[in-house]
Amino acid sequence: MPFPRPSFLQRACLLFSLAVAQLLLLLLLLQPIPALAADPCPPSMVLIPGGNYRIGAAAQLPEEQPGRSLRISPFCLDRTEVSNDRFAAFVAATGYVTVAERPLSVEQFPELKASERAPGSLVFQPVNGSGPIEELSWWHWVPGANWRHPEGPGSDLIGRGQHPVVQVAYEDAEAFARWAGQSLPSEAQWEFAARGGLKNQIFAWGNTWNPHRANTWQGAFPRSNYAEDGYGGTAPVGSFPANGYGLLDMTGNVWEWTQDWYSVGHEPLAAGNDPMVNSAAATGDPRDPGVAKHVIKGGSFLCSANYCSRYRPAAREAQSPDTGTSHIGFRLAAPIAAPAPSLITAYPVRG
Repeated sequence: MPFPRPSFLQRACLLFSLAVAQLLLLLLLLQPIPALAADPCPPSMVLIPGGNYRIGAAAQLPEEQPGRSLRISPFCLDRTEVSNDRFAAFVAATGYVTVAERPLSVEQFPELKASERAPGSLVFQPVNGSGPIEELSWWHWVPGANWRHPEGPGSDLIGRGQHPVVQVAYEDAEAFARWAGQSLPSEAQWEFAARGGLKNQIFAWGNTWNPHRANTWQGAFPRSNYAEDGYGGTAPVGSFPANGYGLLDMTGNVWEWTQDWYSVGHEPLAAGNDPMVNSAAATGDPRDPGVAKHVIKGGSFLCSANYCSRYRPAAREAQSPDTGTSHIGFRLAAPIAAPAPSLITAYPVRG
């Protein structure tokens, strides 16, 4: 039985509906793509996709155990460590004075004379001679050492604008983060990002050590550094290959501050989503009883095979938050930017 022919009015409504639909499709195609679809992170940052993760390494050092199963939400992380130039822009904009540029407080150091409380910081100096080496004897308090003069008054930043800023205490890194509207990463975020998507691998690139993949110490620490990687001290940020997420210098160059308070092992770290150890009371370093410290990650140009060797994503160390050194810097993290609201309004099609 033949179907009845549509009336003129029905055909007109159908044609009108198709024309309106085509017009709406054309308007949709002409709209700009929201920023989130292109890149949800600031230009200096890399998108870290997040996922399930087991922090730590059972077969390595005691402070890396036990492992904890976590889930990391997607976030943004600085592609490189914060450079001297970036930190200088912050100081110029705010007039900020770092911890190393301030005199030591009477309350914290009542036993010191006024002349001994002059501003300064800790500087690495190689050990000479062939006799026994006292632990940590390579660190020296140098009056006048600060981020502008990393090794003391005789040093400066000429030619080092793109080197990572050092001699920054935790307070200084946090101040920079607040100014930038971002934050320091948690230890879990940092470690997840450092692996670059690899699982069950020792280093950020695989299971085989390669001195040309990062700025570390080649030779017998702390006496002789052969600098096979091309650098005897810090290197300009981004001088070595990126990991699987496009991050640079997650291994070596300088240690990096994280938000977490330090304890031996990961017991204080609650399992779950995006965990962080944010209570100093539940943590501590048995090598320095009574001093609450933050976790630093990544190793530095002073890490060698015969000493430290903490140039692995799972490796960690403790650092007092009021002390900067010539081998600690930082990078920033940020949440994923919210998508821009759509500019298209869907009108009902009438027919």
